[in-house]
Amino acid sequence: MPDPEHPDLYLASTSPRRHEILQRMGVRFETLHQGVDEAVNEEETPEVFVVRLALEKARAGLASRPSGSDRPVLGADTAVVLEDEVLGKPGSQAEAAAMLQRLAGRSHRVLTGVALVDDSYEATRLSLSTVTLRPLLPGEVDAYWRSGEPVDKAGGYGIQGRGGVFIEQLEGSYTGVMGLPMFETHDLLTDFGIDYQVGWSAEQ
Repeated sequence: MPDPEHPDLYLASTSPRRHEILQRMGVRFETLHQGVDEAVNEEETPEVFVVRLALEKARAGLASRPSGSDRPVLGADTAVVLEDEVLGKPGSQAEAAAMLQRLAGRSHRVLTGVALVDDSYEATRLSLSTVTLRPLLPGEVDAYWRSGEPVDKAGGYGIQGRGGVFIEQLEGSYTGVMGLPMFETHDLLTDFGIDYQVGWSAEQ
């Protein structure tokens, strides 16, 4: 559970999925609110884009870190990519339906960049997964929109929720598709010498 008094790190994200994953790992953290421009730069590849945004979010969080704290800040960004086009979050039912119909019956990539920074060191990692959606019927796309789940999801679906019924195949990281890959996050924590596993117990 988050422990604001003695955090292992600060998380520069209010995403419930990222909170859930860190809690599942047993990482003690405090949330920092930050905002960065999430536009894709011209000539920028999706891989460079997600790593850059993760790093910018972590840096923004570092700038807003409580005075006197030396804990590092974790940032992450996830992109759904179809034929090198980054699909954002749908702003309407029509946009969500169009995204899902484009993704249906084919494979796409999900990239998640992760960054951990402190006053003297920065490190990044990249998670790459391939997700295949089954063909979708118009009625279930409409029903999915009414559930409210697609509104804040890149690509218009969430693998951890009702959208999981659309997933035919996953190659890569389930938690990476959720928004924070456990493997890469663990690797960063180890790189920074953070022994978050010290609090693990049989009761957790």
